[in-house]
Amino acid sequence: MFSPDTINRFESAQTPFYYYDLQLLKQTLNACSEAAGKYGFQVHYAMKANFNQRILEIIKDAGLGADCVSGNEVNKAIETGFSPDKVVFAGVGKSDREITEALNHEIFCFNAESVQELEVINTLAAKLGKRARIALRINPNVDAHTHHNITTGLEENKFGINQWELPACAEVLSRSANLWLEGIHFHVGSQITDLNVFKSLCIKVNEIKAWFEERGFNLNSLNVGGGLGIDYYQPDENAIVDFTKYFEIFNQFLERKQAQTVHFELGRALVAQCGNLISRVLYVKKGIKKNFLILDAGMTELMRPALYQAYHKIENITGRHNASRPVIKYDVVGPICESTDCFGKEVELAESERGDLIAIRSAGAYGEVMASGYNLRDRVVSLYSE
Repeated sequence: MFSPDTINRFESAQTPFYYYDLQLLKQTLNACSEAAGKYGFQVHYAMKANFNQRILEIIKDAGLGADCVSGNEVNKAIETGFSPDKVVFAGVGKSDREITEALNHEIFCFNAESVQELEVINTLAAKLGKRARIALRINPNVDAHTHHNITTGLEENKFGINQWELPACAEVLSRSANLWLEGIHFHVGSQITDLNVFKSLCIKVNEIKAWFEERGFNLNSLNVGGGLGIDYYQPDENAIVDFTKYFEIFNQFLERKQAQTVHFELGRALVAQCGNLISRVLYVKKGIKKNFLILDAGMTELMRPALYQAYHKIENITGRHNASRPVIKYDVVGPICESTDCFGKEVELAESERGDLIAIRSAGAYGEVMASGYNLRDRVVSLYSE
């Protein structure tokens, strides 16, 4: 992954920092666009995964749309140059200000998540003399078989409209002059690696689509969300996910009319593997039962292990070419005053020393964007491949 020249560049840089392989990002985007293009599928990038400016510009230049979950993300997408007719706005708690700004941007669609939200958007659109395009985010009650903190498609989750609420939605839409039902929207979770989950989603979408069509609603678009997972364990061997197989599932099992467009909202699958957190060993603590590597990066730079108990491959990139170093198990931890500030336990690494460079891999999604200033830490910076 890292050439000797790149490692030499790291040696002279102030750690910690995020390092982005922009060539890998472009290759990933090309693979995604080529696979989706076979079926005319439209892909929106889920901005919450990473809104680093250079990353956004490359994604925009690749022709993708933007999937936003806050008003500031909508504004950022427009400022970056994403076409408003490719911007969708999701989120269970959109404020009046956020909705009004998005209406003024004339974005493609709001993914509405409650009956009450429909009424609010209709009222705000009427004040502006506009008509808002709506996709109903419906809870399909499909289990994504992933970590419970990143599951979004079950009835116990806060997201989406439950199926028993659909008649109420239909009633509101029928009397709301400032709403236009564009389609239906679904999202069942994140880091999904079992493609059978998406097959189950297609079957549920087909049922709900038929419910609307039987009642005279014309659905222009079907938005099936995202959630496609990556391989955190073998980031070099599987740097680009199998987009071909992923999109084939929807082409095979999703029933759609000729004029209906199909939309996806991918984030992690596009950006995770191109980003890595580079840190330096501050101290090595050797104990009887435990050895600790204390890094200058912590949960303030990468929250996922503390928040989700997430796995990231950890490598000592200073010594990995030194075959004479014995392999030792370390708990790899950060400097934050929290016991949860741990990147991995019993991690097998080449014997490490103060000053060694450590790479925490596959951190391009939900890494830099979740960084904080806790403990008055400096905000993490970014470097890019030349």
